[in-house]
Amino acid sequence: MHLDKTKIWLSAKDYILISLGIALYAFGFSAFINPEEVMMGGMAGFGQLVYYITLKLFGFGIPIAVTMYVGNLILLACALKTVGRTFVVRTIFGATVISLFIGIMQPFFPEPIIQQQTFMNIVIGAILCGIGIGFAFVHNGSTGGTDIVAAIVSKKTNVSVGRTMQMCDFCIVGSSFLLFGEIDKVVFGFVVLFIVSFVADQMITTNRQAVQFTIFSSKWEEIATAVNNLAHRGVTIIDGMGWYTKHPVKIMLIMCRKIESVTIFRIIKSIDNDAFITQANVNGVYGRGFDELKLKMKPPKHDEDPENSKTTTGIVP
Repeated sequence: MHLDKTKIWLSAKDYILISLGIALYAFGFSAFINPEEVMMGGMAGFGQLVYYITLKLFGFGIPIAVTMYVGNLILLACALKTVGRTFVVRTIFGATVISLFIGIMQPFFPEPIIQQQTFMNIVIGAILCGIGIGFAFVHNGSTGGTDIVAAIVSKKTNVSVGRTMQMCDFCIVGSSFLLFGEIDKVVFGFVVLFIVSFVADQMITTNRQAVQFTIFSSKWEEIATAVNNLAHRGVTIIDGMGWYTKHPVKIMLIMCRKIESVTIFRIIKSIDNDAFITQANVNGVYGRGFDELKLKMKPPKHDEDPENSKTTTGIVP
């Protein structure tokens, strides 16, 4: 029963934090970007296009929130088998909440908060939207739209979420030129696109950045045991020799998340204040306890000679 309560609390906490991120996204969009009539990416940008097109054709615009919700449901129906049930459920929640937030907030901001400062408005709005998207993704949620496409791609490849969003949103932002015929709005749209993608990437990858420790200490056994028990990270012991002293030494090699590096330092210094430590950032760590390596592999050709079958499998260039 205690475990069930813990799971319920963690799930509820995720939904609360997802809602907070989505509220931040909706505020940035409704109060800063949309009043400037600048197209942004994602389903919000698609909703803007539908709104202005229907406004010109029929004299009334389909609300952005309505277009977003319907579009998200269609994308989720297509992505159900790829991204998994949990992601779909949380994205339905996110899509519902963001549509409600934007539908409620948009009427309160007919004009941008900062008057006659278009660039300032789009920068502030893009930062808020990027933080909101990243916050939702970190807690296994989504604001929907191209986030769904990004999640599908990230499940299959090592392409970052932000980069996938850039590729998906390029056409949406570019199409605003056909609607308004103003190149400055297109430029502002691309500024919003890149800021949102960059900030979202920073929010999401902060928890995935890894560092490598190389440690020399005469108390290597105590340090290794403490790192195992307190930091819950593995330690590899390598035999070495100090060329100056000609004495054998033990070298500890530790991989951990960047946010865990302070814990590792504290453990080492609490045991051996004279330990020699180097820390280096690593581009990627894959395997148990870290990221999963996702590569596309060529399927083996069954008509090949079994002895040569090894040459039929490899990484797609």
